[in-house]
Amino acid sequence: MLQKMHYKPKPVDDSLSVFVYTNFLTKLDENNRLFTEADLEKFKDFKYQIDDFILTKDCSFLDVMYQTYNQVVERYIKAITTLNTENFPSSSNENIVLSRKSFPYLKNETEIQTLYRKRILFTILREIGESSTNKDSLTANFKSIYAERKAKVFEKFLCKATNLHLTKEEFTEQFYSVFCSYFDPHSDYFSQKSKSSFFSFISSDNLSFGFYVSQNNNDEFIVAEILPGSAAYFSEKIEKNDVLLKITHNQTEYVVDCIPVEKLFEILNSDAYKLADFTFKKVNGLVYNVTLSKKVLKDVQNNVYSFVLKNGDKKFGYIKIPSFYATFDNGKSSVSQDVAKEVFKLNEEKIDGLIIDLQYNGGGSLEEGILLSGLFIDIGPVAVMNDKNQKRNVLKDYYRGSIFSGNMVVLVNGLSASASELFANAMQDYQRAIIVGNTTLGKATMQQVFPIQKSENEFVKITLEKFYRITGKSNQYIGLVPDVEIPTLLDEQMPREKTNPSALKNDEIDIKLKYQLFKNNNYSNAIQKSKERLQNSVETKEIETLNTQIKPYFESSFPPITLQFESVFDDVSKINLIWNEVKTYSEKEYPIQVEQNKIDLEYQKFDEFLKTISATRSKALKQNFALVEAINILTDLTP
Repeated sequence: MLQKMHYKPKPVDDSLSVFVYTNFLTKLDENNRLFTEADLEKFKDFKYQIDDFILTKDCSFLDVMYQTYNQVVERYIKAITTLNTENFPSSSNENIVLSRKSFPYLKNETEIQTLYRKRILFTILREIGESSTNKDSLTANFKSIYAERKAKVFEKFLCKATNLHLTKEEFTEQFYSVFCSYFDPHSDYFSQKSKSSFFSFISSDNLSFGFYVSQNNNDEFIVAEILPGSAAYFSEKIEKNDVLLKITHNQTEYVVDCIPVEKLFEILNSDAYKLADFTFKKVNGLVYNVTLSKKVLKDVQNNVYSFVLKNGDKKFGYIKIPSFYATFDNGKSSVSQDVAKEVFKLNEEKIDGLIIDLQYNGGGSLEEGILLSGLFIDIGPVAVMNDKNQKRNVLKDYYRGSIFSGNMVVLVNGLSASASELFANAMQDYQRAIIVGNTTLGKATMQQVFPIQKSENEFVKITLEKFYRITGKSNQYIGLVPDVEIPTLLDEQMPREKTNPSALKNDEIDIKLKYQLFKNNNYSNAIQKSKERLQNSVETKEIETLNTQIKPYFESSFPPITLQFESVFDDVSKINLIWNEVKTYSEKEYPIQVEQNKIDLEYQKFDEFLKTISATRSKALKQNFALVEAINILTDLTP
């Protein structure tokens, strides 16, 4: 299917073998803590033979890899169990080296046993160091604190090790996923469960147990919100801040503290898990169980919403678009419909300008990107689609008129992707809006999900087309560059399309399209004034300083740390000092006047849940530095 349908199919040769072999091993053993060089000897020849196995339809190599994987996971579990029964040390003169890069595979089981011991000891000492800033107090009570932390760390290591076990189905699903990613990062394999999870993120209505989770300072998953009308709501047991301990589905028990985060969200979001038993712990320590059944609910966190932002006597509309959801699957509404409703509410407030926020919006339906663009331009082309046969299709807004004719700013960042980029491209090319933020992710490809032949429960997501701007240029690989760049914490560390080795490269097409630019002669002046303002701002200097401090922690190995409490405490304190500065800055509030439009205010009058959501969103807006500059730009444009 990939060879026949993919936008740019690749040959099945040694390049495929090396890519799939290397990346599959990384997926199974990300930190090289399981396999040894001796283990890899069993299938080292596969590195150049997977293409031959595929062509001869011989998948027995997967059985060999699966058997070896199970053996090394069992060895890992046994090693942790053995270390826990031994007289485990509370310090050592040995060093441990930390690095963002993977270390080479160790030679044998003796070396790997030493590695486990050092990692567990370091984790115990680090957790003790992170429990208090009072070094003297920790030193004085070290013996009792160590005993308590040691027990918890071993329990956590053993739990996570046990959850490394994969069924044969899960193992092969990971292999197929890596295989698809050879063609490009967005082609993928889906089981019924993973397909359901994927669509839940691009739909405004989903099957839901009725609660959202977040992590607290102890890395526990707690109930953040409860959806009215849901199973969680009608249980009359679950409350905000209850800790989620365990989920049981079809007699399989998942301990939340040690399953991968992806698995937790698969259970909460996929319609493959419709009935489950949950174990929670209340703040007072009471542990209780509740059985919940999913029902279709509006996904409040994924839905479009708006506010009114005031600056002196000026009023600006703000619309947040979390994703480009559509009416497919369970959805009953779409982004374009919901944005139109929000614009109507804001027009009733007689706003002087509009901000569309696409920060962290990873995309969704490209059709919705086209429809949304059409709401803000009069008529004309929005994008050009190009398929594997170089057949071009100009995607147009066929409807005259727009729902808002005032000045606009569009906010983007490094995680704005796909349909977000298509919409921002159109707004920039028509000079309809000033784009503010950071270079976007760089995904300008379109995928479609197909059932795999002769299977009702397996699917493949294939990249079919590439989209181009109406100028013939593309943001694929390189991203969309905003008109005004906002200094942002950790922007360089965001994973963009160009960091993926199988990403399709950037190119241009020769095309001449007619379109009418939005007439606003002040946009170039406003952009220049914004750049000058940012260059001289205190915030810019503060962010640049923090980024300079953070950068070494992402780009290099660190000096060896001696496995003694004092050395580990000093290292933890140094890192925590920087991250506390980052945390303090990220929670900084700016004097942004945030109000609700009158229609929402009336609607939420008797709904405590929506009031809470609104208050949380309002606070987040006040912590958004890019929003401050968006307001300044619109103020400059407003007479």
